[in-house]
Amino acid sequence: MASGDNKEPVIIKKVVKGGGHGHHGGSWKIAYADFVTAMMAFFMLLWLLANTTDEQKKGIADYFSPSTPSLQNNGSNGVLGGQSLESDGAQNQGSVMLSIPMPQDNSSSAPQAESNEDSVESMIAKREENRFRMAQEELQTEIEQDPELRDFQEHIIVDLTPEGMRIQIVDSDDRSMFEKGTATLLPHARRILREVAKVINNLPNRIRVSGHTDATPFHGANGYGNWELSSDRANSARRALTESNVPPERLYEVTGKAGTEPLFPENPKGAANRRISIVLLREAPVLPPGYVR
Repeated sequence: MASGDNKEPVIIKKVVKGGGHGHHGGSWKIAYADFVTAMMAFFMLLWLLANTTDEQKKGIADYFSPSTPSLQNNGSNGVLGGQSLESDGAQNQGSVMLSIPMPQDNSSSAPQAESNEDSVESMIAKREENRFRMAQEELQTEIEQDPELRDFQEHIIVDLTPEGMRIQIVDSDDRSMFEKGTATLLPHARRILREVAKVINNLPNRIRVSGHTDATPFHGANGYGNWELSSDRANSARRALTESNVPPERLYEVTGKAGTEPLFPENPKGAANRRISIVLLREAPVLPPGYVR
């Protein structure tokens, strides 16, 4: 055997290191679970904000708000003198009860809501009706007790209509409220309007003033007729009311009706159709008996 055959065999050991794509363990699962938990908490917060009242939100905030720590003696005198920090925070706050409203059937709640609306409207209408009746009695009493106006009772008509309380100052065959063919108020008409203003100022309602003529055609200069005359008379009444301290902003509408709405349709040319109508408009509509929405 040759000398070279007695050599020890050479053993080469290769160490293979792990590549960059191997298994990293389970730490990613923990991070993912934390992320999912945070997202669930976020959406729970959004849900609570949308479904709780202000009082309930305050209760939740108080529950999670820590209070000022207090020092209490606990043990012997050492470092900190045996005192421990104790908070009156979340663990001492007591429970917070949340009453989350459950979805309701709209078909059953709608009639209840309509019933409540009807009740409110009825209450407002009844209150307003009582105010109007009191004002009506007050105006009639004032006129009856005033020696200068007592003779004009037949010229004043006060009634309640679906629109509101209506006060009408009407002409008669022998007595007018305006100078003939003009919009100039006569002294007794101004006095009546002052008494009317006193009653109006006791109520908050908006006011509509309209002027009316009879059906007899009126011909003035430059085509001046019943429409212009009725409009000018309504405006004269408006000025008389504001001069008697009725706030101008309460005057909602001032119109001339000419002879289109006679007080006595069977006698459209009668003197009583010439009138000023003052309506205190209702705040709520009149609900007829047995009204069902």
